[in-house]
Amino acid sequence: MESTREFWRRWAETLRQYQLHHLTASFLEAGSPLALLGAQALYFSGGFIKSDQLTALAAMLEDEEETRAFASFLTLEGAGA
Repeated sequence: MESTREFWRRWAETLRQYQLHHLTASFLEAGSPLALLGAQALYFSGGFIKSDQLTALAAMLEDEEETRAFASFLTLEGAGA
């Protein structure tokens, strides 16, 4: 599996395409308890759907520092786009 940061650019592009990057960044910065619950839900769904991206997303949501780093990445990338 790729590291979580290798997926960031693809995730950011998809969120920007639907203009959800600012909303997602705000949620990730403010909702750390919900992010942890989301990670657990993704791990649970991994029994039904195998995807490296879902596993990477769950791992990122589980790690508070990585979650905040991705939120910053979304904000900085959104400002540059």
